[in-house]
Amino acid sequence: MTVRILESVLTAQDAMDGAGVKIKRHSLVQRSLADPFLLLDEIKSDDAQDFIAGFPPHPHRGIETLTYMRKGGIRHDHMGNQGEVLSGGVQWMRAGKGVIHGEMPIKEHNTMHGFQLWINLSKVNKMMDPDYRDVPKEEIPHVQTKDYLAHVIAGDWILNNAVYQGPLNRLEANAAYLDLELEAGGVFTHDIPEGHQVLVSVYEGAVVSKGKHTDKKEVYKGQIAQFNEKGELQLSSLEGGKALILHGKPHKEPVANYGPFVMNTMDEIEQAIQDYQNGVLTD
Repeated sequence: MTVRILESVLTAQDAMDGAGVKIKRHSLVQRSLADPFLLLDEIKSDDAQDFIAGFPPHPHRGIETLTYMRKGGIRHDHMGNQGEVLSGGVQWMRAGKGVIHGEMPIKEHNTMHGFQLWINLSKVNKMMDPDYRDVPKEEIPHVQTKDYLAHVIAGDWILNNAVYQGPLNRLEANAAYLDLELEAGGVFTHDIPEGHQVLVSVYEGAVVSKGKHTDKKEVYKGQIAQFNEKGELQLSSLEGGKALILHGKPHKEPVANYGPFVMNTMDEIEQAIQDYQNGVLTD
């Protein structure tokens, strides 16, 4: 069995977004090994002042997002609808040709830990109609083994000799999303489709994988590991570690981005800005 090789490790940067929300950001736009994934933000704080201002109404075009809440909750308002995502739940949104939406923390929660992932839409899908779905914790498969606890958010995964499908099964680029909690000494293996890019984002402890020049390479909290395009993913942890595992088929298309807009050319970016200023985007 061919094993996926860890090619590079990226460290998250401190950033601020929305109306003053403190985040850890992985900007992946220009990294070919991350295609089709564009960005991964993490919010984690026990101080409400770090996140309570939230993300007032803002536009998007050309992407889809997944917002996954491990702790706390957010209310969202877009496309004429209101909803909320609570601990363990996730929201999927396809911006497509354009949305204006807002995401605000639920004030009753004094702690927050969540992630937002941006997935690039292919050229043929960038101007699709917007869509969204809220998924509560109860709809997500939670698989416990002696080695790990896995939360299956999107895609098909073979875990403990059984196939589990996440509730979000129509993501762009056949993308898949798993939240993995490895026990101390635990091992996780999965045969990723050939040609898919793989990212492993560690958010607690450390995870070990096969390195490019060594047998083992450790990836620590706040880091994302990028892998080559062929083989089985093998992960382990000496003292326990938690990580998001993402994989998807790369578009291998030009990327032009400006803030919340991600298109293929700068002319398309300029059109998106004009459409927003002229009130064309959907809210």
